[in-house]
Amino acid sequence: MHLLLLAAAAVAPLGLDPYMPVPADNPSTPAKIELGRRLFSDGRLSRDGSVSCATCHDPGRAFTDDRRVAHGIGHQEGTRRVPVLINRGYGTSFFWDGRAASLEEQVLQPILNPREMGMTVELTMSRVREDRDYPHAFRTVFGRDVNARDLACALACYVRTIRSAGSPFDRYLAGEKGALTSDQEAGAILFSSKANCWFCHSGPNFTDEQFHNTGIGRGRDDGRYAVTHNPGDHGAFKTPTLREVARTSPYMHDGSLDTLEDVVEHYDLGGAAELKPLHLTPAEKRALVAFLRALSGKITQGNSE
Repeated sequence: MHLLLLAAAAVAPLGLDPYMPVPADNPSTPAKIELGRRLFSDGRLSRDGSVSCATCHDPGRAFTDDRRVAHGIGHQEGTRRVPVLINRGYGTSFFWDGRAASLEEQVLQPILNPREMGMTVELTMSRVREDRDYPHAFRTVFGRDVNARDLACALACYVRTIRSAGSPFDRYLAGEKGALTSDQEAGAILFSSKANCWFCHSGPNFTDEQFHNTGIGRGRDDGRYAVTHNPGDHGAFKTPTLREVARTSPYMHDGSLDTLEDVVEHYDLGGAAELKPLHLTPAEKRALVAFLRALSGKITQGNSE
């Protein structure tokens, strides 16, 4: 496990923790961020050149896409929804099942997955080394020739810059009382009381970084169990952030719920071991959805401020 340092932004984005954990052996620099940004959008990191990281993690859709499950090379379909990359620098484990312990470990897996980008380490390194600009950039940033570990470090460094903050709810908490409508304000109260959303969607990033079985999929995907082999983890999946949730439909690990209204209805009905019926009124459901829409803010990435 990496020794973690705490890196503070010069000015904390409104609503976020100013301290983001960064591995001691992969400190952030502007040049490394820029290298990672270029790699993130490079289709040559897929076998047929048709897919880049940005294909599925589209900046225009809050760094996910609009499909129910991931699509890779050759129009192959995965089994799970593309995770949102917003604020993943604050994460403690990665993927829906938490199988990666760091961003450095996570970022290479889609590249090497035969159903996603379909590459091998050797082919990836060959393509990067054959580029006109990459070898010089790697030597400038890392002081050595291209290698897989440094490629992962550059990508992870870039992903840590993808953040969302300054939502209407953040402004409301900062004292701007007019930032929320009356429905959104009522929804905020429901979120942390009757609806009990806060129990899993807690903290500045609206996630407890834990794994829960919410009754979606009904056993068709083992979820966290495939990683831990703990019987209690059957069907459990990572709690996603709710920041930018209004922009990131469809929802849940399998993309099976199309709208925020569908999500609220699912939780209202209960039915899973971890869920009890909420008995929300129609007005309360509308208020809760209105609040969720107030969690969209300003997305920044790369070396942008």
